[in-house]
Amino acid sequence: MNIKIVNHSKHALPAYETPSSAGLDLRANIDQEIKLEPLQRALIPTGLFIELPIGFEAQVRPRSGLAFKKGVTVLNSPGTIDADYRGEIKVILVNLSNEVFIVQDGERIAQMIISAHEKAEWIEVDDLEESERGAGGFGHTGTN
Repeated sequence: MNIKIVNHSKHALPAYETPSSAGLDLRANIDQEIKLEPLQRALIPTGLFIELPIGFEAQVRPRSGLAFKKGVTVLNSPGTIDADYRGEIKVILVNLSNEVFIVQDGERIAQMIISAHEKAEWIEVDDLEESERGAGGFGHTGTN
């Protein structure tokens, strides 16, 4: 799949780190480091602008290593970039650790997944078909 991209950053285009990777790493594109205090959040620019085909979205997700090792994650995960959005891709990072985290220029801060989606058409009815699960949710099958 070909996707149009404008790169106003100082960094290379997002790339898959391994042949089987699903996500493309997004890098911070900042002029000076950003200090994230514990529980603080910030909108981090990437300098990237994309044009997705209709029927596709880009999902911005946390990087597992950053989340596990530093307690830093993407706040609205997954963030959705719609096919008609033409603004800069920015990432809402939040520091959930007890230590200050410094975002450096060029640092890999999130990953982006390109995904197809369907448009739903609602069919309003009075009742839904019964299922084995029914209305059970939020741990109804147990904690183990």
